[in-house]
Amino acid sequence: MPSFRVETPHNPYSVVVQRGVGGRLAENLPRAERKVFVVSTKDVWACQGGYFTEGMAGAAFEHIWLPSGEDHKRLEFIESAAEQMVRLGGDRSSLIVAFGGGIVTDMAGFLAAVFMRGIPVVHVPTTLLAQVDAAIGGKTGVNLTVGKNLIGSFHQPLGVYIDPAFLGTLPEREYRAGLFEALKAGAIRSAELFHFFVENREAILAREAGAVDRVIAEAVRIKAEVVSLDELESDLRRILNFGHTFGHALEAETDYARLLHGEAVSFGMRAATRLAEITGCISGADAALMLGTIEAYGPIPALDGVSAENLLARLAHDKKTVRGNVHFVLPCGIGEARVVSGLEPAAVLEAIRFALA
Repeated sequence: MPSFRVETPHNPYSVVVQRGVGGRLAENLPRAERKVFVVSTKDVWACQGGYFTEGMAGAAFEHIWLPSGEDHKRLEFIESAAEQMVRLGGDRSSLIVAFGGGIVTDMAGFLAAVFMRGIPVVHVPTTLLAQVDAAIGGKTGVNLTVGKNLIGSFHQPLGVYIDPAFLGTLPEREYRAGLFEALKAGAIRSAELFHFFVENREAILAREAGAVDRVIAEAVRIKAEVVSLDELESDLRRILNFGHTFGHALEAETDYARLLHGEAVSFGMRAATRLAEITGCISGADAALMLGTIEAYGPIPALDGVSAENLLARLAHDKKTVRGNVHFVLPCGIGEARVVSGLEPAAVLEAIRFALA
């Protein structure tokens, strides 16, 4: 059973990656007497609810339903969920189990962080994107109209239980969107993982168990390692935002309705790679390999009508913008990245136009 430790000062925990762990959830939850709230969406439950219930081994729990879709990742639904929990007898001893994709883990984690000033949460991610990224590291939050995840907090889970078997029912588009987050991990931290993507495209896209499990385990290892070294994103952890500065701007510009998060990250990685090439951070050969590999795991939806100038303006609202100075994560080679700022707007605009083409 691959298990990776996230060593944080506030709450060290394990991330377990194993086929079948979703069918044994009860044995992994805290045994103290407490009210358990399972936060999910009805579409996730329709696909995986039976397996989840089986894994709970008869243990009692209450449902808290969230709406599906990035456009519903808003504060009003956190308030509604908290009201439901109070009516159902929730208190400071309660436990939240987040069962779903990245939107669920972000929102359920935030709900746990603020309900009664903080209660524990366990993540059981059901999408590839959530398994390799969103469920790990304690970042929680909701969107504002002007930008993504601008309201949130750090709230580390008690544990994360990743069952690759959940991916069997994942739509192809959702699966590919998750692959971009895993590819990101290789691009910034592991040349070995990146080249595994290059050399095993058919097996990965065919969801062959050995290939998928390796991708998940390696991406989780990288995320756990980086978070352990920098829990609150004061330094090293910022490299995990490769593709996200541009991607978040694109999501906001398209009203969170046209792209999945991983697809927006794909766009952002293309823009960041081109920006790295323009500024001399990465060689032309490495940039070509990076761009070609990102393209190989596409496509993403057409971006007709999206204004490069509008995306440039939206960068000012990114969380990583400090005193009006936008910070970008740029690849410096395969498996290497650094954070840069103070770049000329003309270069940034050229990179955006390249990614939109």
